[in-house]
Amino acid sequence: MTTDDCNTAGSELTKVAELQRSFLRHLQYTLVKDKFTATKADLYLALAYAVRDVLVDRWLDTQQSYYINDAKRVYYISMEFLMGRTLGNSLINLGVMDEWQTALKQMGIDVEELQEQEWDAGLGNGGLGRLAACFLDSMATMSLPAYGYGIRYEYGMFYQKIINGTQAEFPDNWLRYGNPWEFDRQEHLHQIKFHGRVESYHDERGETRYKWIDTTDVMALAYDFPIPGYGNETVNTMRLWSAKSTRDFELGSFNQGNYIGAVESKMRTENISKVLYPADHMAEGKELRLRQEYFLSSATVQDIFYRFAKKHDSLAMLPEKVAIQLNDTHPTLAIPELMRILLDDKQLGWDDAWNIALRTFAYTNHTVLPEALEKWPVEMMERILPRHLQIIYRINELFIQQIISRFPGDNDRLRRMSIIGEDSVRCVRMAHLAIVGSHSINGVSALHSEILKDDLFHDFYQLWPERFNNKTNGITQRRWLKYCNRWLADLISSRIGEGWITNLDELKKLIPLADDADFQQQWIEIKRANKQRLADYIRKHNCIEVSADSMFDCQTKRIHEYKRQLLNVLHVITRYNRIKADPDGNFAPRTIIFGGKAAPSYYMAKLIIALINAVGDVVNNDPEVKGLLKVVFLGNYNVTLAEMIFPASDLSEQISTAGTEASGTGNMKYSLNGALTIGTLDGANIEIMEEVGRENIFIFGMTAEQVTGLKQAGYQPYDYYFHNPELKLALDMIGNGSFSVHNRSLFKPIVDTLLGLDHYLLLADYASYITCQDDVDKLYQQPSEWARTSILNTAGMGKFSSDRTIAEYASEIWNIKPEQISRHSRRDLR
Repeated sequence: MTTDDCNTAGSELTKVAELQRSFLRHLQYTLVKDKFTATKADLYLALAYAVRDVLVDRWLDTQQSYYINDAKRVYYISMEFLMGRTLGNSLINLGVMDEWQTALKQMGIDVEELQEQEWDAGLGNGGLGRLAACFLDSMATMSLPAYGYGIRYEYGMFYQKIINGTQAEFPDNWLRYGNPWEFDRQEHLHQIKFHGRVESYHDERGETRYKWIDTTDVMALAYDFPIPGYGNETVNTMRLWSAKSTRDFELGSFNQGNYIGAVESKMRTENISKVLYPADHMAEGKELRLRQEYFLSSATVQDIFYRFAKKHDSLAMLPEKVAIQLNDTHPTLAIPELMRILLDDKQLGWDDAWNIALRTFAYTNHTVLPEALEKWPVEMMERILPRHLQIIYRINELFIQQIISRFPGDNDRLRRMSIIGEDSVRCVRMAHLAIVGSHSINGVSALHSEILKDDLFHDFYQLWPERFNNKTNGITQRRWLKYCNRWLADLISSRIGEGWITNLDELKKLIPLADDADFQQQWIEIKRANKQRLADYIRKHNCIEVSADSMFDCQTKRIHEYKRQLLNVLHVITRYNRIKADPDGNFAPRTIIFGGKAAPSYYMAKLIIALINAVGDVVNNDPEVKGLLKVVFLGNYNVTLAEMIFPASDLSEQISTAGTEASGTGNMKYSLNGALTIGTLDGANIEIMEEVGRENIFIFGMTAEQVTGLKQAGYQPYDYYFHNPELKLALDMIGNGSFSVHNRSLFKPIVDTLLGLDHYLLLADYASYITCQDDVDKLYQQPSEWARTSILNTAGMGKFSSDRTIAEYASEIWNIKPEQISRHSRRDLR
């Protein structure tokens, strides 16, 4: 051993010893535990606090650097942040996973077991929140001065249990045992107003001004979470707001001798941040949701002004130092809130205030479904946010004047474009407000952005074509490959180096290895090991034995009719019938895996979950199937479960009706981990096909144009039902109780919906889908070819890094640049 080797070994031993000391110090002095009393939860917390120490140093340095450099900052406002677990991601991004594994292994502690103690931070219900989390990771990794703003929901997305085949919802009390990653900021407390009335007056210049008075107030308390970049010194901030009662609100009742009333008022006040997405099919739920959206918008805008004022006196400078990105329509009230502050508090004139707002805001649209575009009743907004409705009326009045000037005499256009909808119930169209108040409007895939321009927001595109652009979504490869699939990540790095971790285009270097027999075999072995890990999980949690040698065919996403889990079920039933008819046929064994949550009030989605489980009960217990087909529904699908499913998947089901999915990011995560895609030409599937090659993806079904054409021609679902015997049999089995012998009419509403309307054209795409599934079988029965195609899918994923997406936002919308982080805090403290 050389002197250098000895020095390296000695340095590693010293590092391990330092980590062990830090761990034991927190166990003893932070948690007041020793080896005799410490639980696994205590050991997890000790590790979390030790890792947090490293984050804190870098975090302070980052914020100080931004302040000293007077950096322009982007504020990403989102009602959802689906962060998952923090510990593992922090260990990866800090580059200390291996060191901690070694340090704790010497103490008889398994890091993976400790990671299992962490509760998922499920502050989102699907792709929107997970996209926001990926974006935060990319912004930190790229050293961009950025902040995420959201709500610290006490209860996250509900905990899903499958009881007797149906979804049951339970509270997701993720904060029950505390959260070592958050820091409450008592000094960042903002007053949020509701109700009251608006009073006009004249200022010293004789101009009419407005005061919002007699309000009911709530306080927004900040909780900060560190967001570490990968392989750098940057640690950005995610700030979440928690609702607290005001002192006056509590003492008013208390001083009158009504202690119970004081407590009840406090509880009502703090309900705003109690739960993610209250059921909004009832008036109370809608009102609470509106309060949540304003609570987030107002607290964030006030916080932005607070930070801006530390360095700047001139409000005209705001767009030069601040960019605000609205993640969908939920935070759109930030636009009238910024205007309120500029007009009422800062005493600016309308034109100056509007110019500042317009240059500051940008809006990302995430849906093409008209029913998903938020609209708030005017009556409700007038009661809860009277000043904001006044401002929205004024914005709309000036906007209408623009339309009349540009398109004189076009009253239909005025009706379509107005921010105030005048249909059965007068409402505020939040997407229209977001478009009018933003200098940039982007879709999240090439197809989606074209639909926005050509259809959904065509009138606005004709008025302001320069505002519209595309930013195809992406995912962070740090979590979705390096962290969740370490075996595959290590294999890739051993062949092409680690450059792909921060430049995903480097995966193209795998292309020559796709035909390498040795590399293929290693690839296959890793996939099988990941499948065995998932099979063990299924055995433990679902009591179903599945073979890791079968094809793992996965569809995991929010349960919704447009995502067409039902089309997948129709294939399952058809496949089952074929096996029953020909048990010795040449079928590739399949395990078909579903996962996802249905909104608690979404009857049809919950019925679809029940159908999946009912079909699974029949298929899994039929001895004639002989292991050729298994159906599994994995309960409580979340980030942690996704991290196990993606590496194990062979086939990714991305089968939404063409023209309905804005982008999708699950499709990217599956492909990055080597799953092949069966999908429609929808969302980002099109761009995945372009990157991996048409021959390396299974495409079926109608295009968005064909979907529109069929609907316009008069779609008749019964025509498909009567002309396809396999389809008819599958639907008849659902309708006649073959999968619900104790309640034969249980699933009849599903059949009635498909034969009556079939809004998402399942029956029209069925035959093409089944034929495409036959092609999947043929390729899976050629292991070498399947492995080759799998490798090429991973190799083609370079475009779909959230790093690329964020680079486009930064340069084309936000105009921000990376900041060099200097070491301030440690030097100053010394």
